[in-house]
Amino acid sequence: MRLFVMLTVLLLTACGFHLRGQVGMPFAALYLDAANPNTPFIGDLRRSLESNGVRLVNAAEQADVVLNIVFEIPDKQILTLGGSGRVNEFKLLYRVSLRAYDLKQRDWIPAEEITLRRDYSYDDTRILAKEAEEALLVQSMRQDMVQQIVRRLSRAKPQLQQ
Repeated sequence: MRLFVMLTVLLLTACGFHLRGQVGMPFAALYLDAANPNTPFIGDLRRSLESNGVRLVNAAEQADVVLNIVFEIPDKQILTLGGSGRVNEFKLLYRVSLRAYDLKQRDWIPAEEITLRRDYSYDDTRILAKEAEEALLVQSMRQDMVQQIVRRLSRAKPQLQQ
């Protein structure tokens, strides 16, 4: 078993694989301005930013950058119906609108909306299992969204005023 683990690690490092670590941020302090600061998404975003060395401050005046989360909307839509009119598939959407700027009102990330989508099949004879699957998909989308925002912040810089 020990030999297997050592070989696996050796192969992974040889191909260039490395664990996802901290992302360097081009700023030290951030103010997170959210319409609803008590959602699981905002909690995950806070934890991810802090784990990447960002100091979250309580006022915009203390921050190098303000991250404004305008909205966060999880949505569920019917994708396909069967011949009997029953739902066969759902489409899950997770939309976040954001903007990052500094105290001079220079955009670091111009206003944008990020949308994630997942499709899943539905079977009304397995309601509990499908509800659990949906919850896992929504959680996965939320984590993907947090990672995308952190990556965008890590590459952000002040935009030139026009």
